[in-house]
Amino acid sequence: MEWEQVELNPRIIAAVKKANIKSTREILSLSNPDLQRLTRLSKSDVQHLHTAVAVSYRRHSPVTALQVQRGECQFLEPGHKLSLGCPILDALLRGGVPLRGITELSGESSAGKTQLGLQLCLSVQYPLEFGGLNSGAVYICTEDSFPIKRLRQLITQQARLRPELPQALIQDIHFSDNIYIEHAADLGALQSCISQRVPILLSRGLVRLVVVDSVAALFRSEFKVDEGIERARHMLTFAATLHRLSHSYNAPVLCINQVTDVMDDPDPAHCNFGLVDNKVLPALGMAWANQVMVRLMLRRLPGFLGNKDQVGSSASRRLEVVFAPHLPRASCLCGVWEEGVRGLLNPGSDPESKELEPQVKWD
Repeated sequence: MEWEQVELNPRIIAAVKKANIKSTREILSLSNPDLQRLTRLSKSDVQHLHTAVAVSYRRHSPVTALQVQRGECQFLEPGHKLSLGCPILDALLRGGVPLRGITELSGESSAGKTQLGLQLCLSVQYPLEFGGLNSGAVYICTEDSFPIKRLRQLITQQARLRPELPQALIQDIHFSDNIYIEHAADLGALQSCISQRVPILLSRGLVRLVVVDSVAALFRSEFKVDEGIERARHMLTFAATLHRLSHSYNAPVLCINQVTDVMDDPDPAHCNFGLVDNKVLPALGMAWANQVMVRLMLRRLPGFLGNKDQVGSSASRRLEVVFAPHLPRASCLCGVWEEGVRGLLNPGSDPESKELEPQVKWD
């Protein structure tokens, strides 16, 4: 950016050029005392210089929470979230998955994490008025092969999962054509995928959802126990790329995570996010947890929803909000059926009512 594009007094611009500061971007990397020493400007001039340069790089004017609530900031898509395809689960998350930031879904094997990831890949393809983003999804596999048979089954059962939608709408969407599958066998391939191929899909409007299944697999396998610092550095680079993509294209990112066994540790400095009764915690520790905006945990519980010998039965599960900036600690029961993952209503709720009451447990 040229200095003439910044609203500054010519006297300040002359002082900056005399100090051999070649670009406006350098200003943002220097502290006020450093700028005063280099330019010999007053404290007030330096503050004005910092402010003017920062404003020139700002894409949008600052907005207040009241403006967002009133819907006066269209570029933020106020109030819109990506639906999980189930009103019970959406009620738990107050609308669904946020459009910006990383949402993590952790849980043990066979908890239903991949099922929910596939369900989101279908939900994102619906129009905005039906909880979607009218676009496709990219699904990055780092462990097993992509579950194409299960995806086809979910596609054929969309009318059962979402009976409230017009059947003509469901039939008109070519779901399988809008899901782009990537396989990453190592960290280099994963970073190349999210830094090169995924941005192309996002910029062309072909996708607006990124699913990584799973985020822990490669970070666990490629580093030894004594390489924690190096692993954390790679995780920060990976997370920064995902955050940049999410915020640049208003695209939600879902990272499916593994879990690690909880050891008896009396050290209070080791954070367990309040999951004191759990025998497992999300993998990758605090270094990864600090990069996550929303952390969800899916647990398989003892017992079945219905008779386990019947076709319509499902193992009982609990979806829990571990932390989120806009959600309280809460959870609800759910199950995985042929048509997908569905939450459970309270026994006294009317199934036909628009005000659904999930079996939510508030902490």
